[in-house]
Amino acid sequence: MCEVIAIANQKGGAGKTTTTKNLGRALGALGKKVLEIDFDPQNSLSTSLGYDSTEEEPFTIGDLVDRTIEMKPLPRKEEYIKHLEHVDVILSNIILSASDMKLVGIMEREYILKSIIEVVKPDYDYILIDCNPSLGMLVVNALAACDTVIIPVDSNYLASKGLELFLKTVFKIRKRINTKIVIKGILLTKFIGTTNLSKESLSDINEAYGSGINIFETKIPNSVKVGESDKEGISIIDFKPNNNVSVAYMKLAREVVENGR
Repeated sequence: MCEVIAIANQKGGAGKTTTTKNLGRALGALGKKVLEIDFDPQNSLSTSLGYDSTEEEPFTIGDLVDRTIEMKPLPRKEEYIKHLEHVDVILSNIILSASDMKLVGIMEREYILKSIIEVVKPDYDYILIDCNPSLGMLVVNALAACDTVIIPVDSNYLASKGLELFLKTVFKIRKRINTKIVIKGILLTKFIGTTNLSKESLSDINEAYGSGINIFETKIPNSVKVGESDKEGISIIDFKPNNNVSVAYMKLAREVVENGR
């Protein structure tokens, strides 16, 4: 059975795109069928996978959203799903920004992405949604469509700042729109275990949320190699398989699989 995971946090720079890209690749290495959806108008995931000119693509997620809003049939899957070596991906571009505004004025606007995902869900073990840094209708759609949520938190800053607000949003969605949504866990990213700041961030999150929300045992370390792999259009696992970030995402993938929903 497919698990749809939203990778979400309204704060920018938390590691959502990096986690979507590399967790998906790691799950693929474990033999899972994975689809990544770039659900951010900034299309960072698409770019980091080597698609620099998504404006030239015949169909992106924005086109699928528009068609669904207009109650038009979706194109054939092979027209909008890109097949990479270990994962599949639905690309994004600036069209999604206009789609976001269109969502405000339509009925059942929270369920547009869900209806798109239902078409492809039988083909995959995991579908990962890379969310944009906001609490707008795109994120609401992602939370309405998902089974679980992974919340990356940058441990180089005051990690708990903003986290409470996002958790309140998730709880509201669970109460009113998607009663089955589960928080799969809080994931500390850019973690440097030798610094007081990372240690304090971990301590603060454990104290505030550890009794009620899973905090992943895996911590994603900081490395300049992540940025270099993005420039190459490949995952850190393919770029530097022995890098500590690669090892961490493989460990995270095993943790995700073992935890189920």
